[in-house]
Amino acid sequence: MSTTRHLVNRRRRLATAPSRTPGAELDPAPEPDTAVATDVEPQAVASTGTARHTDADAAAGADTAPDAPTDGPRDKASRLRVTLPVVLCALTVLLGAFAAWAFASADGLRDEPARQNTALTDIGRTSEVKGRISEAVGAVFSYDYASPARSDRAASTYLTGRAVQQHKDMLADVREQAPKQKLVLTTTVTESGVEFLDGDRARLLVFADQSNTRTGKDEETTYAAAMFAVDAVRRGDTWLIAAIDTFAR
Repeated sequence: MSTTRHLVNRRRRLATAPSRTPGAELDPAPEPDTAVATDVEPQAVASTGTARHTDADAAAGADTAPDAPTDGPRDKASRLRVTLPVVLCALTVLLGAFAAWAFASADGLRDEPARQNTALTDIGRTSEVKGRISEAVGAVFSYDYASPARSDRAASTYLTGRAVQQHKDMLADVREQAPKQKLVLTTTVTESGVEFLDGDRARLLVFADQSNTRTGKDEETTYAAAMFAVDAVRRGDTWLIAAIDTFAR
């Protein structure tokens, strides 16, 4: 571009200048303004080129720069779709484990004897078994030498299972000595407590006073306290003594 302007200026000067000698047709030194224009314009071009190069580099850098992490609504929705099934699966496993533990614990509680004991909750049944067993103990542990058949009837009425033989063994000495000494044994229950009650089975702790009277010329009465436990079972509408525990070793 500077060369073209220089030629135009030269032609103008030649057209207006007087004739010169042949040697004078040599190119004169470039005019200052033209030289300045020539010197400045390449710099401008260079500056422009540099600016363009800088802009291109910036654009290229922008194109080659690593992508910045984005967290748009779509990304959040995608993570939610992936995370939600995992959370639901974990909750299902935890709920299943808890249900199994609860079922096993409830089954264990049902099997514990303490949980089956209704002695404190079933007041009516507790009172019934206490009254019936107190009556049975008084009848089977009383003996009158003059009416031994009464003791036998009581035994057949209130005893069952092991208690039948246990009762015979416990009163064997009384039966043997009663006709000779004219003995009258009387047993009265003073207190009883239901230790265990489960349906038709019960265990009671019994406290009783016993009086042993010799009726003859020299009448004599002795007193003693007794404590023992009995296992009771329900047969129909009554309670029977199934076993007797005197705590003897």
